[in-house]
Amino acid sequence: MTTNDHYDRILGLRALRTYRDEPLPDALIECLLEAARWTGSSKNLQNWSFVVVDGDQKDRLAECGDFTDPLRAAPVAFALVEEADGYEFDTGRVAQNVMLAADTLDLASCPITLHREDDARAILGLPEGARCRYVVAVGYPTDDAVPRKFGGRKPMSDLAFRNRHGESW
Repeated sequence: MTTNDHYDRILGLRALRTYRDEPLPDALIECLLEAARWTGSSKNLQNWSFVVVDGDQKDRLAECGDFTDPLRAAPVAFALVEEADGYEFDTGRVAQNVMLAADTLDLASCPITLHREDDARAILGLPEGARCRYVVAVGYPTDDAVPRKFGGRKPMSDLAFRNRHGESW
């Protein structure tokens, strides 16, 4: 099988959890927002919005999750808001687009789950019916930033099937 640089970057994308203490310029933030904005969505409804969070507000938002050290460490985060009648699947697609775009800009990123949605809604000032369950932390990686090692991937034979679950691919 032949590959190219884009494909190899997709396969190599990893969540990085340590960042340099250096702010991101607005131009890079705008690039990431464009990548988020151009994500495909169900029926092209685009039932989402994005809150760029930094400083003390980022620390307040970190209180809404249980494993948020990467959020606290990053200079900026993108709160992915699922608007009323939005789809969580679309929010996941946005997160992946932001992470892929960050990688192409030589930035590190890490998805974060917020476990206390009501608190996140209040902190972000979201309208009724909107929710924020996911945040993507972004920053310049530290020189020693390494992804967690989870032992690779399951064999394809355990994951992919033809026509019916359990039938060999």
